[in-house]
Amino acid sequence: MKQQVQIECDVLLTNYPQLSGCVDDIWAAYELLKNTCLNGALVMTCGNGGSTADAGHIVGELMKSFKIKRPLTDEQRKTIVASFPDEGAYFADHLQMAIRAISLADQSSFSFAFINDVAPDMVFAQQVFGYGNAGDVLLAISTSGNSKNVVNACKIARVFGIGTIGMTGEHGGELLEICNVTIRVPASETFRVQEYHLPIYHTLCAMLEVELFS
Repeated sequence: MKQQVQIECDVLLTNYPQLSGCVDDIWAAYELLKNTCLNGALVMTCGNGGSTADAGHIVGELMKSFKIKRPLTDEQRKTIVASFPDEGAYFADHLQMAIRAISLADQSSFSFAFINDVAPDMVFAQQVFGYGNAGDVLLAISTSGNSKNVVNACKIARVFGIGTIGMTGEHGGELLEICNVTIRVPASETFRVQEYHLPIYHTLCAMLEVELFS
């Protein structure tokens, strides 16, 4: 298992040797995510602008099959078929094992209501407070590391025992001081930072999938 997980990280460095300086932090992020997932806890993601899209993208890779198949267990399949004999096989064939994850950035109705009625810089913090429990993890994406709504979410996460992983540009910003782990890519221009973030979170998703479902 460990070797298969290592291969995913090795492929990243082969394709993006510029990210060699991020390896220790990528592994630290993986360990935090792995422990969260093995305990059945929740992965939350957040970010603004292009990082909003990244936050949703990550959830898409976690909640369904990414690189390998994720069939239900025999026990799960039997339970579904027993409950719905006519349709159970179809249901079981078209469900996949999931990693519990939610993008805080994708909840537009709540977000706009909170931004309008309360405080824009606390919108993600409110969701962390509402959804999160000790042992969950927040993956917070900010190319500068200083996005106030993202920083505030990480501060509230810390208060309540929720692990935090920051993904930033090379300077790290405030997230570097707040998060349990901060992955700083070797770029400062927003679009360049985002170009590096994608292969990193794809790798983390692949490593988790191998660990949990291979």
